[in-house]
Amino acid sequence: MSAVQNLSYSAIQVVHNFGAVATVGGSIIATQMRDKVVQRRLAHLVLFGWVAQVASGASFGMVTYYYYLHLPDISGIAIDALGVKMICASLGILLLMTYLWQSEHWTALTRSKVWISSSVLAITAISAA
Repeated sequence: MSAVQNLSYSAIQVVHNFGAVATVGGSIIATQMRDKVVQRRLAHLVLFGWVAQVASGASFGMVTYYYYLHLPDISGIAIDALGVKMICASLGILLLMTYLWQSEHWTALTRSKVWISSSVLAITAISAA
């Protein structure tokens, strides 16, 4: 494996890890906040985290394809775990986009349920790794 390939994987892993921290940490912290402005800022952070997760996950595959001319060789439980992560990321992105679009009209209870849901999705995604 070349130094450039190693550096590529390392840089992608850093982005992936920061995305994981943003989704899990931001969601959990938001469950404890009641200030709408703070929650909205956290929503942007968590949404960015989900997008970083998707982009970095795809980048792992693209780097492998670039160097080996095929996608990573995974099977069985690894494919199931990847599917779980993709579902969580898709739902997380939709949830946070909806939150940013509509939450001004929601009750505190509804916002709380969204943050709990976001936390569950983030923890499930990171556990599937």
